[in-house]
Amino acid sequence: MSTVITHIAALVTNDPSLGDGSPLGLIQDAAVVVDGDRVAWVGESGAAPAADNRVDAGGRAVIPGFVDSHSHLVFAGDRTEEFNARMSGRSYSAGGIRTTVAATRAASDAELEANLTRYLDEALRQGTTTFETKSGYGLTVEDEARALRIAAAHTDEVTYLGAHIVSPDHADDPAAYVDLVTGPMLDACAPYARWIDVFCEKGAFDGDQARAILTAGKAKGLHPRIHANQLSYGPGVQLAVELDAASADHCTHLTDADVDALANGATVATLLPGAEFSTRARWPDARRLLDAGVTVALSTDCNPGSSFTSSVPFCIALAVRDMGMTPDEAVWSATAGGAAALRREDIGRLTPGAYADLAVLDAPSHVHLAYRPGVPLVAEVWRRGTRVA
Repeated sequence: MSTVITHIAALVTNDPSLGDGSPLGLIQDAAVVVDGDRVAWVGESGAAPAADNRVDAGGRAVIPGFVDSHSHLVFAGDRTEEFNARMSGRSYSAGGIRTTVAATRAASDAELEANLTRYLDEALRQGTTTFETKSGYGLTVEDEARALRIAAAHTDEVTYLGAHIVSPDHADDPAAYVDLVTGPMLDACAPYARWIDVFCEKGAFDGDQARAILTAGKAKGLHPRIHANQLSYGPGVQLAVELDAASADHCTHLTDADVDALANGATVATLLPGAEFSTRARWPDARRLLDAGVTVALSTDCNPGSSFTSSVPFCIALAVRDMGMTPDEAVWSATAGGAAALRREDIGRLTPGAYADLAVLDAPSHVHLAYRPGVPLVAEVWRRGTRVA
């Protein structure tokens, strides 16, 4: 069955050959024809072909569904006390990620899956139609593998992050933990994952360890992505480009050489403003990256410790207000940019042949996502050609 959605005030296609010729490929007074799970046609509303069903958008804007290319959704518990202390200016000595590791290990499969689907439903209502999620809160062979098995039942974009931190069980022997991550744990996790990730940072894994972990993953058919340069300057971004990682995520502390490497490589810089908001850390300089020609993605980094938000619209507003992005750039980065970070061309755009994943905004323009921060503007969500929210 085909459906034509008409009287769209402004349609974001992310195809610069369409509409106004901008990167958003913006078409005014537009229509979209959906056939099955794909987009069949886009153009001006008055020229729309016939379809089996007709839906009137009522002068609202339509954008591609958000592509959230970085999240940590397989976990148990929360870290409310840690956040409250941080926001209140008090010291806090509890275990951070280790607290979540303990809660996650203690949870049943059913509890972990219920938590995952809760946050997926929350994200869907806010316009997210594709998401990536990681392991990283188990840090044993069994717990990492079950996290990925649970995630793989809900998305194809699954990332093995056994190298989140050194497991508390190996605190005195990090080298042995790297051997575990690149050996038995990788063997158990690879069948469920598409990607491999590592937190390359002081206090986590250094450049040599990160290279060994990502290289081992590539040998198993997993493609790299890296938590890079979040807390300090380091080798993460350079390593990401060297290994053709799909994305270098965070990218807060960058040298000119780091920016040049990203601009001249295929690695996407994924920025995660929810983390800076929740930790009062320095904002990434999106303007610097964009002006250098770097492909930028925006994502939530949804996790219980440093960015407990599933809202891409919130991240768009932060990126515009505090990271130097224009509203157009932020919307592109949260849709087509996220797709680029997952090396996908069938999502993040509304062009013939792409999946019919879209969000209808209760507003006449996509600019309202930044213009009206905190307002629930997503009125409808369609995924694979079906209205789901």
